[in-house]
Amino acid sequence: MAALTLAVYLVSPEILLSSRAGDSETPGWGFTHTQFSADDGEPAAVATAEAAIGSVPMVQAQAIMGWGVDNPEPSPGVYDFRSLDRRMSFIRHSGGTPVIVLCCAPDWMKGGERGETDWDRLEAAPYPEHFADFAALSATVARRYPYVRHFLVWNEFKGFFDDELNRWDAEGYTHLYNAVYDAVKAVDPANQVGGPYVEFASKAPGSPGTSSELQGAWGAVDQRYLDAFTFWNQHRDGADFVAVDAHATTAQGAPDEFTAVQKFAAVDTWLRKQVDLPIWWPEWYVEPTQPGWSWDHQVALRIAAMIEFASSGADTVLYWSPRPQGQECASCLWTDTWARDGGRPLPFLDVLQRFVRWFPPTVDRQKLELGSGVVALESHLARVIVNTTDQRTTVAVDGRQIVMSAYETRWLTATRAWAGAAGQR
Repeated sequence: MAALTLAVYLVSPEILLSSRAGDSETPGWGFTHTQFSADDGEPAAVATAEAAIGSVPMVQAQAIMGWGVDNPEPSPGVYDFRSLDRRMSFIRHSGGTPVIVLCCAPDWMKGGERGETDWDRLEAAPYPEHFADFAALSATVARRYPYVRHFLVWNEFKGFFDDELNRWDAEGYTHLYNAVYDAVKAVDPANQVGGPYVEFASKAPGSPGTSSELQGAWGAVDQRYLDAFTFWNQHRDGADFVAVDAHATTAQGAPDEFTAVQKFAAVDTWLRKQVDLPIWWPEWYVEPTQPGWSWDHQVALRIAAMIEFASSGADTVLYWSPRPQGQECASCLWTDTWARDGGRPLPFLDVLQRFVRWFPPTVDRQKLELGSGVVALESHLARVIVNTTDQRTTVAVDGRQIVMSAYETRWLTATRAWAGAAGQR
């Protein structure tokens, strides 16, 4: 496995303890569990992954059906929480701040047979006559896991597209959202509930149907997604945070992959004009790996995206699909727990944990443009510097010239003088 070019500096125990994810009501950085995760496999590998993840506790989200979890209510009033219990147990044992995604719906709520599960219809929405049933299931989940305080309602408007009108059925989703919001709040008013978890899809600027108010060199957001968000925002019973997600790729009109990730900050800026609520990104995506991309290149792109999130005020940002499916990858967090020696932390887990430690939403985070394609994120705890080009370059950092290789990442912490740490590796 190739080593990433990360310059490592130690941080004091006091800083570590003061910035643990679980110490604050503001969740912060973390990841969303998907079908293949770290809770199942070889016992020793699961224990290895649990210890690695728990070394710096962070936010961990899990859906109530799908993405590694079975149907929680295959028949009305008949529950099966075994797989969800296992995931939630793993989250607790690894010190995570738990988040539950209230998606998806059992088959009998969407026209299927009672007692059966058709996974090909996982993303179908419940019928309106079953919105109250889904809200009741959500309340049952909230009561079963009383230590969970954060709940996301549904996932990307799945099943809520109106083919006849060629737009999102924001009315239907909002009715479901309000029923779930009221039910989960009735269990415990301290529960935090958010939505609409809509994807901000975009196209090249000037494409038909794109927004004139949310566009840039990275592309232009499809107006239908903004309309859906606006309707929900105007008709929701309440919300403790807003949730969105997006892809940021050159297919949407950006000239390169690093320009594309500026979309994330643009969306945050637009959201701040709409609501005075914490902004959540339960999943996010960047340009797929291209042939010939080095691991440094892949990691630099993801760090550049995380800089956009942090500097534009995103409060909670969750990494998606953190485990490789039988292969190693630069952007995964741990190795396959079904392998006897699996569950080992991969370099990007260290990257994510550094953001948890040094760039939580509770501190001021500022993006710096250092020239020559080099960007940085700074807090009072640390600084991360990324060369976003395929060229060796020299930049000035606090009066000192430092040379960075192509796509290199460097970390500096506040436990050393900025200038003194800049040239060290």
